[in-house]
Amino acid sequence: MQELVDRYGVLLVFVNVLALSLGLPVPAMPTLILVGAGVAMQADPLWLPLAGVLGVSVLASLIGDSVWFYAGRRYGNRTLQSLCRLSLSRDTCMKRTERFYGRFGIRILSVAKFIPGLSMVSVPLAGAMQVRLPPFLRYDGLGAALWATLGLGLGVVFARQVETVIDTLSQLGTGAGVVVGTLLAAYVGWRWWRRRSLLKSLEAARIDPPELDALVRAGQPPVVFDIRAPGFRDVDPYVIPGAMFADERHLDGILATYPREAKIVIYCACPDEVSAAWMAARLREAGFRDVLPLKGGIDAWRAAGYGVDRLGG
Repeated sequence: MQELVDRYGVLLVFVNVLALSLGLPVPAMPTLILVGAGVAMQADPLWLPLAGVLGVSVLASLIGDSVWFYAGRRYGNRTLQSLCRLSLSRDTCMKRTERFYGRFGIRILSVAKFIPGLSMVSVPLAGAMQVRLPPFLRYDGLGAALWATLGLGLGVVFARQVETVIDTLSQLGTGAGVVVGTLLAAYVGWRWWRRRSLLKSLEAARIDPPELDALVRAGQPPVVFDIRAPGFRDVDPYVIPGAMFADERHLDGILATYPREAKIVIYCACPDEVSAAWMAARLREAGFRDVLPLKGGIDAWRAAGYGVDRLGG
């Protein structure tokens, strides 16, 4: 095992970090820790080989992130929706990124890799927001360097403990790879099953775009809440006619403004995102009797051929 780390460690870091930055659900931090420990146990002085591994990690991260940056710049919201579908935590990836990016802008890339799911969406969002390439590379490169430095540093500090783990895995032989692969597959499968079960449980408690349109045409329009954050409304500056902006974290204004018998429809940024369903549940707990998320969000509304209003138009 140690021989493999010594011989292929740099290549392993490049491939692993590149795969992660391209959106594959493969953790790269353990690889950085493992390679950092391998360098600490073999090299003297440490700084030169560590600097090389760090440079390779940053390069791989920038390559992968640049793919999504340019995809976001060219395809805008469609890229964000695609990434949302790839995420194992798509119920939170969009909403968390909306809030962080809306508050910090492009600077969020310097810490995004430390927050699960944030880097995956903030990079194409920066492209969709037409951020210039130099500041993107500056902040994304800084974030990649800080993240890789942490992983390699942990490997150096805990080199002896990592060596013990490596020796144990070496004794297992090929069984070690089977164990690691099985655990990774089990983790991904559990996340997928949990997500699928949650969406299935919510399926019956939603309203379809044709149903919403029928209510509007019948002269019984419900209250429609758009709970997308400002950053995503900048990328996709359209709303369902009559919709009002709302923040699911601040329900006091809604509770004070609307009667409990009002019919409310909620939509958010990502198709099948749980944020709208979660807000609907909160409003039901507060006494509202008829609250439903819009199935598929604003994208399903447009796909069905219904009109939208442009913000500021």
